Amino acid sequence: MEEVIDRHNLPSHVAIIMDGNGRWASKKGAARIFGHQSAIEAVRAATEGCAELEIKYLTLYAFSTENWARPKAEVDGLMSLLVRTINSELSTLMKNDVRLNTIGDISLLPSGAQKKLEEGKQLTASNNGLELILALNYSGRWEIMQAAKKMAKAIKADDLTVDDITPDEFATYLETKGVPDPELLIRTSGEMRISNFMLWQMAYTELYFTHVLWPDFRKPDLHAAIKEYQRRERRFGKISEQINS
Repeated sequence: MEEVIDRHNLPSHVAIIMDGNGRWASKKGAARIFGHQSAIEAVRAATEGCAELEIKYLTLYAFSTENWARPKAEVDGLMSLLVRTINSELSTLMKNDVRLNTIGDISLLPSGAQKKLEEGKQLTASNNGLELILALNYSGRWEIMQAAKKMAKAIKADDLTVDDITPDEFATYLETKGVPDPELLIRTSGEMRISNFMLWQMAYTELYFTHVLWPDFRKPDLHAAIKEYQRRERRFGKISEQINS
């Protein structure tokens, strides 16, 4: 009998490194951009799957600060695809009561992508279900550096003192202010690293790696990751006896 998801033990925040689009396309003898185009169904499956389980936050690592180093044709294709995807998926977000948000330096994206993202955020702002966070022009080191700069400016302006700096205070200067740290990270394609993603937030995140290439990712794959998460004991530095007492 298939193991059933325990709805009383769900992560409130799932993060996904969507990896394997290029390899998926290569296996089919197609250009890398074809893999990115074919991944839209996987994004839809992950979003709908999390919404159906009433998970509160889903963060997708869509474009890192390092991805600008890829061939220009691929980057341009990704930016055009982002605009088309927002246009085509807004009705799905509204149907599933999903609120769109972003983390990262959006100001460096093409103006058309910035405009569509802002339109998507405004249109879905009143939705009360899942918050879908797209990490765009984002990296963990960049985020921590930006937070440190903001804190330095606050100290210089006498709005903050060195003694005020605590982990909780530092978190308020991050891109994810107000969002709980992810309890579960999923990375597709078999790669086993976090690739400069949410470095501060993943101190105690459960990591799940699957060989499924991202364009093939569907709800059963999401469910498999959540079931594995539910089998783990999250101790946060304590011992089992303390957790189970």
